[in-house]
Amino acid sequence: MNQPKNILIVRTDRIGDVVLSLPLAAIIKKHFPECKVSFLLREYTKPLAVNNPNIDEIITIKEVEGKPSVRENVKLLKNRFDVCIVAYPTYSIALIFFLSNIRTRIGTGYRWYSFLFNKKNYEHRKYGKYHELEYNVHLLQQLGIDEKVTEENVLYGITSSIENEERVKKDLNELGINFSKQIVIVHPGSGGSAVDLPISKMKEIIKNLSDKEVEILITGTTAEKELCQLLVVNKSVINLAGKYNLSELIALINQCNVMIANSTGPIHIAAALGKNVIGFYPKFTAASAKRWGPYTNKKNIFSPTIDCTNCTRKQCEELNCMDSIRSDEVVQTVKGILDKIVLEKK
Repeated sequence: MNQPKNILIVRTDRIGDVVLSLPLAAIIKKHFPECKVSFLLREYTKPLAVNNPNIDEIITIKEVEGKPSVRENVKLLKNRFDVCIVAYPTYSIALIFFLSNIRTRIGTGYRWYSFLFNKKNYEHRKYGKYHELEYNVHLLQQLGIDEKVTEENVLYGITSSIENEERVKKDLNELGINFSKQIVIVHPGSGGSAVDLPISKMKEIIKNLSDKEVEILITGTTAEKELCQLLVVNKSVINLAGKYNLSELIALINQCNVMIANSTGPIHIAAALGKNVIGFYPKFTAASAKRWGPYTNKKNIFSPTIDCTNCTRKQCEELNCMDSIRSDEVVQTVKGILDKIVLEKK
């Protein structure tokens, strides 16, 4: 295959999914330094790719009532790329690239519409043999790139702008946040893709951390404000749910020392920014830490201690498996990380 000149990476789903696709850009640049690398994203995930040193162009997919417009996107993309890599396939996405005269179209070989791709990857992601990020990297094999990505060498390239950093710092100063203390972010909600740690357990963790010299910030969407307010146990806990857009949230996460979260997009942002992360993950394959955990060597994962076999989402919810995670062990782990940070600063 001739060296590609214009590659488009396509990931039009949610925050965590996009974060786990970003490393493709750095790997492509490593093997094809002269190649232009573009990302096709939805409008709300665009900030994840802004100022990324390995991404030359960000294109926002044209949507009508939340669904891709075939006509508008073909008009936008036609004859602009020699390769597209579809990390998240749907029929309409596959059709758009088939009609856009893109010579090399890389995607899964296991969908009924896979005939629209001409370079096919035959891996069933549902079996969870690899991490989602590794599955994405495997798509590059169709370009002759056989890269071994690890938690030690992965490069995300997420960058927080100076303007957002300054705005967030100003806000936190006005809220009385003491920057000489360590900052812990707790993100209790999720998009419902996994099974969460019970809110009562999250509350126990916060209560037992707030006696330490830390500032605790609760983050979430506007819809999660009430959920987050349940975790405001004393004056050292501040609810920031709904306060920031994604660009500003990236800047906020960049201020923290530790993030505590369920399986949700912000935990992947924190991992990409090199933060210590504490994650809560169920055991069933489709949502397990092996498949969807933060891809970093600075993580601590807590999963149910119940000894179950052939775990399913239904079984996990019925048995309330996530409640078996011990909050005191989580607190001990977080305090250990914070103590280590203090020692490293001395």
